[in-house]
Amino acid sequence: MTDPDAETPHIEAAVFRRLRRHLLEARPDVQNIDLMILAGFCRNCLADWYREAAAERGIAMGRDEAREAVYGEPFADWKARHQREATPEQLAAFERSRGG
Repeated sequence: MTDPDAETPHIEAAVFRRLRRHLLEARPDVQNIDLMILAGFCRNCLADWYREAAAERGIAMGRDEAREAVYGEPFADWKARHQREATPEQLAAFERSRGG
């Protein structure tokens, strides 16, 4: 029988890969600000967490490397193709979501 505790890291890694693939392939149109408003994190947060997890394992990784791991391409390229300027409504909703 498989030990569920031993499998947890593999399951969590698979979930992360699926979330990343979903954001890359199915929903590149979802703006980071909308993720921040609704979920309190965005792709940049995922990249920061990725970099922190690498550091915990003794792997030095820069911000750009981590973002490329999450965005699937250099951040500047993704941003040019997908990111739009935040609307005043989005900025107001973001402030409200932060308690501002």
